[in-house]
Amino acid sequence: MNPPHVVDLIGVTRHYAHGVTALDDVSIGFAAGTFTAVMGPSGSGKSTLLQCAAGLDRPSSGRVVVDGQDLAALGDRRLTLLRRDRIGFVFQSFNLLPSLTAAQNVALPLRLAGRRPGHRQVLESLAAVGLAERAGHRPAELSGGQQQRVAIARALVTRPAVLFADEPTGALDAATSREVLRLLRDLVDGQAQTVVMVTHDPVAAACADRVVFLADGRIYGELRDPRTEEIATRMLHLEASC
Repeated sequence: MNPPHVVDLIGVTRHYAHGVTALDDVSIGFAAGTFTAVMGPSGSGKSTLLQCAAGLDRPSSGRVVVDGQDLAALGDRRLTLLRRDRIGFVFQSFNLLPSLTAAQNVALPLRLAGRRPGHRQVLESLAAVGLAERAGHRPAELSGGQQQRVAIARALVTRPAVLFADEPTGALDAATSREVLRLLRDLVDGQAQTVVMVTHDPVAAACADRVVFLADGRIYGELRDPRTEEIATRMLHLEASC
């Protein structure tokens, strides 16, 4: 039996001003406990897909269902609650508050939600990314890779149904990128975390279970159990045709 979808986009279109169509009738699902990479040429709609799937942007038409909730049926308050409790998001920039320790940064989403973060819950989230011993360190005392791992721990502290990552290794060197990608892979394999990652890097995408390709706001196929060479070749063909 195939695992259920945690996220479904059904006929999603997103128009912007001046006649720009970022997504054009996109339908795709992301199954529980899987790792999907989304790739495509610049301007293909990758980030817009992620933002619509995460409820950060509302589509012009179509439906987005996350953890059984149709986002179009939710008002702003309920959508905010769903994003806060069931959706994790990691960006290329770490977005850590420099005056807070790693533990305080991780606890921040809970505090903003009006909850009292448990010390054990915060430490468990840091332990999941291998940084329990760095709980008292501030961002300036951490490497780039460690800061990104703190950002991932912060996204995981609410135990989200899905973790979205937008170019999470874009600001890191090759060795540190491998460290972060290995962590994401371990979260999928060891904790059945659902991960959807936008990336431009075929090496990063090869860590996923499948790669979905976008061009001109539409899906142009996918690869299962992808290899770096296959991904790079597919990307060359896509970029040449755009």
